Amino acid sequence: MTPFKLTEELVAEIEELIENQKDTALVALMDELHYADVAEIIDELDQEEATYIIKLLESDMTSEVLTELDEDIREAILNNLSAKEIAGELDELDTDDAADIVGELPNEIIQEVISEIEDREHAKDIVDLLRYDEYTAGGLMAKELVKVKEDWNVLTCVKEMRAQAENVTRVHSIYVVDAENKLKGRLSLKDLLTTSTTTHIKDIYIPKVDRVGVNEKPEEVARIMSKYDLEAIPVVDEIGRLVGRITIDDIVDVIREEAEKDYQMAAGISQDVEAHDNIWKLTRARLPWLIIGMFGGIGAASIISSFQTVMSEFPILLIFVPLIQATAGNVGVQSSAIMVQGLANDTVKGEILNRLLKEFALGLINGAVIAIIVLLISHFAFHTTYLVSATLCIALITVIIIAALIGTFIPIFLDARGVDPALATGPFITTGNDIFGILIYFSIAKVVLGI
Repeated sequence: MTPFKLTEELVAEIEELIENQKDTALVALMDELHYADVAEIIDELDQEEATYIIKLLESDMTSEVLTELDEDIREAILNNLSAKEIAGELDELDTDDAADIVGELPNEIIQEVISEIEDREHAKDIVDLLRYDEYTAGGLMAKELVKVKEDWNVLTCVKEMRAQAENVTRVHSIYVVDAENKLKGRLSLKDLLTTSTTTHIKDIYIPKVDRVGVNEKPEEVARIMSKYDLEAIPVVDEIGRLVGRITIDDIVDVIREEAEKDYQMAAGISQDVEAHDNIWKLTRARLPWLIIGMFGGIGAASIISSFQTVMSEFPILLIFVPLIQATAGNVGVQSSAIMVQGLANDTVKGEILNRLLKEFALGLINGAVIAIIVLLISHFAFHTTYLVSATLCIALITVIIIAALIGTFIPIFLDARGVDPALATGPFITTGNDIFGILIYFSIAKVVLGI
């Protein structure tokens, strides 16, 4: 299969087909594409053109397309659809995707849309999912699953599974519950096929099964599924009853969204934004950290101005200010990035003191290597005196060690207080280490040079 590639020529062709209302040709073209590719095309069209395609194609295609669209574009399209049309799309979706879309609708039309859904059991499941916070396992899960009771025999089990499987897109696991719907374990398909039809499920099911509670954070669900290579994981309520399952496709979305959020935060962007967002939203996301960086720069300038005596006697020290700042910032970001990754993956082991000692040793080694290189360059390229070269070496080693310790400690400190540690990898660390680096540099210069 040739990978789909969106081109300007294809978008122009589709726009022409829409303008001339050549529906047959348009449907034939779209039917050859995956729903994710159709969503990519719709992202490039204006609101009227996008709505035209959604209304034209069959619901089994457009319902999946809606789940792939950017939230803002999906909202614009849904605003142009009637409650009955929206309900028709929801009928084709799994309950988790349907609940996500319903949750984005204005409160005043949610009830109307729910009442238009033909499958009342499907509508009930959607309403049930809406009561969970979207940032919990309950908000991620789908109701579609296959479950059997422990007191059934194999023959009854197979009959019931056939009926349940009609509503499940993909059967990842067969869950075993008791009479009160409490999760007991899982059933191996091999055991089911190789066991006598009169055997009871309670005699062959596997008691051990990974599970998560409805209030578990998505990041923790992702960690568990990643650690144990699970394609799906059951979700239980507060008393252990099976209420749904989370599949790997939902977790991939969580991992991607978390990575995007952390990347933006590390870059000093305080809100979830995308390139096509309006200028006002982009400004609000970027400006706060730029202002913090500005004050950091003013702070560094104030520190430099307080060492005018040092600079007047040894003006060559100013040449190496960018080196000190860049080194401090880079080391801090490296240390904090590794620590944030470790916290996210739950691989940070041992006491804080041990982590800091390790970073101290690492900073000492890195600092010594860089200091030797700078010593040679400064002496032969800039013709610095031995005392100035010594100042640079001592300052670099000290700055690298301090920056490494700060970059390690701050993410742990933030995480312990419930603040996203990714905050530490951005301008927060860079600006702080710039200021500390300048202060350390000139303080050491004052001592070494005897000023």
